[in-house]
Amino acid sequence: QVQLVESGGQLVQAGGSLRLSCTASRRTFSTYGMGWFRQAPGKEREFVAAISGLGVTTYYADSVKGRFTISRDNAKNTVYLQMNSLKPEDTAVYYCASASNSRATGRGNEYVYWGQGTQVTVSS
Repeated sequence: QVQLVESGGQLVQAGGSLRLSCTASRRTFSTYGMGWFRQAPGKEREFVAAISGLGVTTYYADSVKGRFTISRDNAKNTVYLQMNSLKPEDTAVYYCASASNSRATGRGNEYVYWGQGTQVTVSS
């Protein structure tokens, strides 16, 4: 059973920064792309960022481009999401996910394992 465990979510003021972490129990971690998604109250889940298995390729939603950075440490089976210049509209539960392939993809249906989520709240 693959487990993904997110951490790092908290309350922060607008303009601040947070770093989310996600550690996966998946074997051959570096074989698979990883992604971050988020879901705000009353809204559908949306793609945030993705990174390929070896970390060579990254892909971002337009809403976070230039503010968020995804990275991974395959030796630690961990993926990170550095979030800078946070805005109130970034408030959501953030989920990490492990893909069925090595690509950096924004398609939710290409992810097979999901974490439980971590709450990020940005106050104005």
